Amino acid sequence: MTEGDPKKLILSFAIPIFISQLFQQFYNITDSVIVGNFLGKAELAAVSSSGTLIFMIISMFIGISAGAGVVISKYFGAKDYEKMQKAIHTTVAFGVVAGLILTIFGVIATPTILRWMKTDPEVMPNSIVYFRNYFMGAMGIALYNIFNGVLNAMGDSKRPLYYLILSSVLNVILDLVFIKVFSFGVGSVAAATAISQTLSAFLCFLYLHKSGTIFQLHIKQIRFYKGFLREIMRMGLPSGVQNSVIGFANVIVQSNINTFYEDAMAGYGAYVKIEGFGFLPITCFSLALATYISQNVGAGKMDRVRKGANFGILTAMIIAEVIGVLIFLGAPFLIGLFNKDSSVMNFGVEQIRVEALFYFLLAFSNVAAGAFRGAGKALYPMFVMLSVWCVFRIFYIAAAMNIRHDITLIYMAYPITWAISSIILFIVYKRGKWMQLVP
Repeated sequence: MTEGDPKKLILSFAIPIFISQLFQQFYNITDSVIVGNFLGKAELAAVSSSGTLIFMIISMFIGISAGAGVVISKYFGAKDYEKMQKAIHTTVAFGVVAGLILTIFGVIATPTILRWMKTDPEVMPNSIVYFRNYFMGAMGIALYNIFNGVLNAMGDSKRPLYYLILSSVLNVILDLVFIKVFSFGVGSVAAATAISQTLSAFLCFLYLHKSGTIFQLHIKQIRFYKGFLREIMRMGLPSGVQNSVIGFANVIVQSNINTFYEDAMAGYGAYVKIEGFGFLPITCFSLALATYISQNVGAGKMDRVRKGANFGILTAMIIAEVIGVLIFLGAPFLIGLFNKDSSVMNFGVEQIRVEALFYFLLAFSNVAAGAFRGAGKALYPMFVMLSVWCVFRIFYIAAAMNIRHDITLIYMAYPITWAISSIILFIVYKRGKWMQLVP
C-alpha cells in the first residue's frame, strides 16, 4: 500500500472488509431474529443483556490485536521481514493466552457481573447460559481476530472474507438446527457462534501455516519475543483501553436500560443489531486506514498519509450517514423483524429515531481514531474516548436519570458524546501533529 493511487488502494482493501462485516452482521441479526421469533421476547432480552458485557470483555484483546497489526504493517512496509516474523509469532502467542483468560473469566464471573448490571431476574437464567456458552468458545474467537489482524496487516482483506462467509453460513445453519430441529434453548445460539468462529480461526491458521510465504506461521516459534510484546502493547494497549472503556460505558447504559425491564431490553437489543449496519463503513475504513497509514509510515512516505486519511474519513462519513437515513426511514419494519410485540417495537423505533441520523459523527470519531493508530498516535483517541465516551457519558446518564427516569434521555447520550468527541478529534486532526513520524 506504499505505491499507487491511495484512493484505489484504500477502497480495494476496505471493500472486502465491508462485505465480510456485512455477512457477519447478517448472521448476528439472524441469531436475534431466530431467538426473537422462535423462542420469544424474554430470550431476546437475555441475548441482548449479554451483548454489551461480551463486547466490554473481548474488546481489550481486539484493541491490542489491532495494535499488533499496526506493528506488523510497519515492518512489512519497511521490508524488515525478520522483525515482522517475530511480531507475528508474538501476536499469536498473545492470542492463545488471551483466549485462555477470556474462557476462564467469562465462565466464572458471569452471574456476578449480570447481577451487577441489574439484569431482570426473569431474564437472568437464560443470560447466564448464553454468556457461558459464548465464552466456552473464546479461544476460537480470540485467535480468529488475531489471524484476521495478521492477514489485514499484510494487505490481505479478501481471504478473511472467504472464511467469514463460510462461517456465517454455518452459524445460520447451526442456529436453525439447534433451535427448530432439536428445540435447544438460547445457549445453543451462543454455541453456534463459537463453533463457526472457531472454524474461521482454524482456516486462517491453515493458510498462515502454509509454507512459502514471508508471513508463514511456525508452531514452534510461537512465543513472546523480547521487546516485541512491549511494542505491540505500546501500540495496542491504548486502543484496547479505549475499546474497553467504551464497552464499560455501554454496560452502564445497558444496566440503566435494564431498569425499564424486559421489553426495553429486547427493543434495545434489536436496535444494537440494526446499528451494526451503520458500523460497516466505520469498521472497514478504520482498519483500511490503520493498515495504509502504518505501511506508509514504515516506508517513510508521510506525503501519502494525509491524502489517504482525508479520503477514508470522508468516504466513511458519507456511507455511514446514508445507512443511518435508510435505518431511520425503515425503523418500524426493521425492529419488527426481531419481535412484533408493540412495546418492544416502540422502544426500538424510538432509539432509531434519536440516534440514526447522527451516524456521520460516529464515523468521523472512529475512523479518525483508526488513522491516528496507524500513525502510532493511539494515545490521542484513547484519551478522548476515555473522557467523553466513558466518563462524560456515565455522568450524563446518572444525572439525567436522577432528574427524570426517561429512556429517551439514555438514548440521547450517544449522539451527544459522538458530537463532542468529533469536535475534539477534528481539532487534533487539523493541527496535523499526529502525522509526525514515529520511530
